[in-house]
Amino acid sequence: MKSFDSTTLNFQEDNKAVAKRILFLFSDTGGGHRAAAEAIRDALYLQHGRDALRVAMVDVFKETLFPLNYMPELYPWIVNHGKSSWGVGYNLSNTNRRAKAITNYMYLTNGHRLRKMARLNPADVVVCVHSVIARPSLKAFLTLEERPPFITVVTDLVSTHMFWYDKRSDRCLVPTQAAYDRGLECGLTPEQLRVTGLPVNPRFNDGLVDKLEARQGLGWNPTLPTIMLVSGGEGMGPLYETARAINEQQLKCQLVVITGKNKQLKEKLNASHWNQPTHIYGFVTDMPRMMAAADVMVTKAGPATISEACIAGLPLILSDAIPGQETGNVEYVLENNAGVYAPDPHDVADTLRAWLAEGEAGLKQRADNARQIARPNAVWDIASEVWEAAHQPRIPVQRRNFLTELFEMPHEPLSMR
Repeated sequence: MKSFDSTTLNFQEDNKAVAKRILFLFSDTGGGHRAAAEAIRDALYLQHGRDALRVAMVDVFKETLFPLNYMPELYPWIVNHGKSSWGVGYNLSNTNRRAKAITNYMYLTNGHRLRKMARLNPADVVVCVHSVIARPSLKAFLTLEERPPFITVVTDLVSTHMFWYDKRSDRCLVPTQAAYDRGLECGLTPEQLRVTGLPVNPRFNDGLVDKLEARQGLGWNPTLPTIMLVSGGEGMGPLYETARAINEQQLKCQLVVITGKNKQLKEKLNASHWNQPTHIYGFVTDMPRMMAAADVMVTKAGPATISEACIAGLPLILSDAIPGQETGNVEYVLENNAGVYAPDPHDVADTLRAWLAEGEAGLKQRADNARQIARPNAVWDIASEVWEAAHQPRIPVQRRNFLTELFEMPHEPLSMR
């Protein structure tokens, strides 16, 4: 049996008897899940001080058997090379019956590891920020004599999968009204659900300095309209083709291209000729200041990036979207006039030409539209929910027959099958 390695911060007893123990369950399948957990953790630190709580973060997939334990490494490749197949799988599994069957199988094959995780991390509250691991992880805590409160923080904006919604969860915090309505449809009660927004790290707001100050600090032209191109921490999608299509337009602007961990992409862009000032970065840790310095963001339709861009007042050109889980994000941005969808690199370039032709007033109106759907206080609301739950008594578990619980299939209306 695989032991928990040093990257898993297990709780140890010490003299900090009053410190509340908070366990975050996530996985590094994309950067948004860890970022959400760290945002909530940092908000709690700022609200209550580090001595008031003790935090453990567990990448649950890393504690499972092959092939699930390789999902953090496989996910970027799957999304880059098999988006259509991913979308088909997402939609086919997105029913109550199928979601329960999949998570039951995950628990059947990995239950002993998940139960060990629950025993080794005696928490006052559990916060899960990943859809696929939510149900099997909660099932593991239900094998204890008493369990801590279990909070699910949904990190998909609109197209929320059935995996997120377990009626045994004590609280389900969702980012949008559409996600709330989906929770009701999946059988949760209004008392379990709350619309909070998506958690963005408190440091993000602190980094949103004045635009001119930000550009001067970064060494960018202080007067040119600034277009930022990003594609997640892994540099996924047609980022190179999009940057080159914009370059062909010879627009009066400057480009900022962030390639994340994709070193080959960064080298390829650095070797290219550019018709406008172009700044190329790899993985960056100063995104708030960069967003403050930009006027437009070109990005895939990731929920965290959309949330941050709206807080920063950046209108969005969505150049790519993962089928299924990000489809609703595109609709959300379009419905609120916070941006457009341009899945072809040349469509992105044409959109930019049109936007820049509108002048400063047009960009300002689009920025205001983006801010209208921002929820900058979401992380504080979520942290307050977590802190309150950490002070609740442990919950006695009513034991059920294991096989009955494992293979019980829910009754569901035909419309959800």
